[in-house]
Amino acid sequence: MTLQSVSARPRASRRSQRHAVICADCNESTTVPFRPTSGRPVYCRSCFNARRNGQSGNPDTAEAQERVPAGGSVLRDEPGPSNGSAPSDEEVFPGMALRAATRRALSLMDISEPTPIQTESIPPLLDGRDLIGQARTGSGKTLAFAVPLTEQCDPSVRRVQALVLVPTRELAIQVADVTKALCASQRLRVTLLYGGRSANPEYAELRKGAQIIIGTPGRTLDHLRQGTLDLRSVRFLVLDEADEMLDRGFAKDVEAILSETPSERQTALLSATVPEWVATTAKKHLRSPVNVEIDTDMRALPTVEHTVYTIHPGEKMRALQMLLDEHDGSPVIVFGRTKHGVKKLAKQLDSRGYPVGALQGNLSQNARERVMKEFRSGATPILVATNVAARGLDIDGVAQVINFDLPDTDLLFTHRVGRTGRMGRSGEAVTFVTPDEERKWREIERGLGQRFSVRRWNGSS
Repeated sequence: MTLQSVSARPRASRRSQRHAVICADCNESTTVPFRPTSGRPVYCRSCFNARRNGQSGNPDTAEAQERVPAGGSVLRDEPGPSNGSAPSDEEVFPGMALRAATRRALSLMDISEPTPIQTESIPPLLDGRDLIGQARTGSGKTLAFAVPLTEQCDPSVRRVQALVLVPTRELAIQVADVTKALCASQRLRVTLLYGGRSANPEYAELRKGAQIIIGTPGRTLDHLRQGTLDLRSVRFLVLDEADEMLDRGFAKDVEAILSETPSERQTALLSATVPEWVATTAKKHLRSPVNVEIDTDMRALPTVEHTVYTIHPGEKMRALQMLLDEHDGSPVIVFGRTKHGVKKLAKQLDSRGYPVGALQGNLSQNARERVMKEFRSGATPILVATNVAARGLDIDGVAQVINFDLPDTDLLFTHRVGRTGRMGRSGEAVTFVTPDEERKWREIERGLGQRFSVRRWNGSS
């Protein structure tokens, strides 16, 4: 397959991505932004809204592919590990005390069996307990808190009842998509707050009466200081990627936000890594929390094959190209250390004909979202990124992670590598170590409690 550069690739228009269908209720022609599948009825917007409001059809059996959440935009049901049809409501998370609407939403997402972190976390959260949950990346932590969060909110109360704080804009968008899918038929409004874009749409959404807020600390604190956000009715609070949220970079903002919420709130902290200092800091924010630890030995990633090369700096670009040439278009993430370095590396790959996108902090929010959309769709299967992509992003099918530049800490290494080998799938991690980085690499190995086999890059490895 000949690879062409991003700049030469024509962009698909929004209209070209819609598909013509016949509404199952009114038999009128309509278009939907997803590819319909056999065995599931599809409805036009007006018929779907009527079904959702109970005005026609049977809402207990309607399997609408297109759903309009209370927060606004159209969502698409992403296919899960389906056997050809969605599971019935009764088969979804059996044994858990969930609303029928929540089970139906999970069914439409092709999810029926909870993962271990969901099995252990959802019941105590439904019982009102505080929780510290630790599990590997890709283990299903988002649904572990999003399901009980949705269950705890009252759609008749037009005040903020739940707050989820996350460290990055991309993770905020991802968590919001999952939460909106759960809330689609429950009249719960989900509002997303993050920087890098105009705050005016957020002001409008907040005025409408959001019940669930998902935001980054900086923008959330901005709204609090401007008086556009009121957290006095919050009863469910989540710190996702808790180790980073309570680290020095975010700790001050997070503390300020928590001080604006009721002390009797329910709190959940979830992360792939929970260092001892996080558990100590958490004591002042949580009340007798349930501790859930699922497969938390971060020393080994059993589904990830590690390859470590010692390499001269001048050989790294050629080595990277050889690794990329071995792939058949499957998604690859290449991690760099700095914003400038990532931008430069992406330009070099682009000029050599590789379909590549770059994700780094200097991008506008629209550009960041476009990069992630193209990577997820496969239009640009190579993503060059700073550590911003190492936190919490759920990207299906990443075949390989390449540490072009060595990370600064063992925790960053863990989060980077966690982008592949997710949910039991196999993956590969390749790490370049230059001679002047050998000491840092030994420190990373000590932090991981593991020694890796290292070999010299010989130009054909």
